[in-house]
Amino acid sequence: MTDEPADPIAGTGIDTTVPHSARIWNYWLGGKDNYAVDREAGDAWTAIHPEITVIARETRAFLRRSLEHLAGEVGIRQFLDVGTGLPTAENTHQVAQRIAPESRVVYVDNDPLVLAHARALLTSTPQGSTRYLHADMHDSQALIDGAAEILDLTQPVAVYFMGVLGHIGDLEEARTLVKGLMDRVPPGSYLTICDSTHPAEDPAFQKAQEDYADTGAIPYWNRHPEEIASFFDGLEWVEPGFVSVPLWRPDDLRSRNGVAPTPLDHFGGVARKP
Repeated sequence: MTDEPADPIAGTGIDTTVPHSARIWNYWLGGKDNYAVDREAGDAWTAIHPEITVIARETRAFLRRSLEHLAGEVGIRQFLDVGTGLPTAENTHQVAQRIAPESRVVYVDNDPLVLAHARALLTSTPQGSTRYLHADMHDSQALIDGAAEILDLTQPVAVYFMGVLGHIGDLEEARTLVKGLMDRVPPGSYLTICDSTHPAEDPAFQKAQEDYADTGAIPYWNRHPEEIASFFDGLEWVEPGFVSVPLWRPDDLRSRNGVAPTPLDHFGGVARKP
């Protein structure tokens, strides 16, 4: 008689009966760190609103391009990625450390599945450092205090919120979180944010969002572009400013196989703390 294999998620707090946004996003990006319930929810969304898979890919491309600018052209060497999600390809540390191997990257999330995969996959170059901070972004004080134990907050930091601020339903609470972090980093630091916006008069999107909420998953609030842009108040825009993410310093047409970027209902930007 052979022993039954141990349940790899036993005792982790991971619930595989309810879809999770990070795992659905992983599925849309072609990752494998998801469960049947996530794939079902992801397929239900794309059946109604297929543009979401394009948004997922374009968001990852925006992450890469912004990192290439900040690590390459600007020379930032410290990165704080809040609401990491599940590792796929072209993660923050991979792009930053490919350009500057000495870069220090801190990922922040409070999901047990993300924690398990981060410990296994988010490895660093020998010259730099990649760390994972298990913290809740709703607790901004704990978040910044934890980051301060890893990063040198007397030196510029690039702070990232990639498609996560919609988990905070109250706009003022989200603004307070972003402002609190940017108040603690020195001048010369940068803020990068992107998030989904309300598609104008799009009943398909509304239906997809309602069906997702009905699954029992943690809801996500899409905002109007001007609300997302308000997170950057007091900062100096990096050209081209706040735009639909495919239009932010797009790759040339050769790398896009001759396809020009098309605007999406997903906006973002990069700005500098003066």
